Amino acid sequence: MASQNWQKEIRPLIKKYKGKKHPLDYNNLYELLVMVVLSAQDSDRNINKLAPDLFIAFPDLKSLSKTEPEALYPFVKKIRNHRNKTKWLLELSGSIKEDKNIPTTLEALTKLPGIGRKSANVIMREAGVKAEGIIVDLHVVRVAPRLGIAEGKDPKKLEKQMMEVLTPKDWGDAGMAISFLGREICRPKNPKCPDCVMKKVCGYYKSIQT
Repeated sequence: MASQNWQKEIRPLIKKYKGKKHPLDYNNLYELLVMVVLSAQDSDRNINKLAPDLFIAFPDLKSLSKTEPEALYPFVKKIRNHRNKTKWLLELSGSIKEDKNIPTTLEALTKLPGIGRKSANVIMREAGVKAEGIIVDLHVVRVAPRLGIAEGKDPKKLEKQMMEVLTPKDWGDAGMAISFLGREICRPKNPKCPDCVMKKVCGYYKSIQT
């Protein structure tokens, strides 16, 4: 892992996906916050399908903060763990109250119910603020060890390792770029290695060549 100059080797990947919007189809920070909470252990595709009706009914944090769980359930009942997620959304909307108060720091975001480091890093990246960490979603957990930029399966340990070998200015883009690579090229089965911009430095690709 340490033998590669990852600050340099990651450049083609960051360039490929620089500025590409997260797969959650949001229109503003409020929608992103809600969709990030709802998407935990569920698919972005499912959330994108169900969110428009939810946001017609509850267009902002103010309207969400004034509702009851029973009013929210019809919009989220097809989402995994929807009762807990409803509770978290009502708690965080009650504490933030208005869209303009949505925090964009890692410390403040991770204090909100339903928001862990990954979710906070996603929100900060999409908000365009300075990154304080690296997004580690299920795709990154699979792809980062394949590349050889980090080892293991623990998201926090993977994030720490990547933060140590990448320059802070690339933290915001690196995790999302690795995630996009996992979604599009580095699939769990039959990865499209010949199409990958990272194949020259990828540990997995080297292993299948021998």
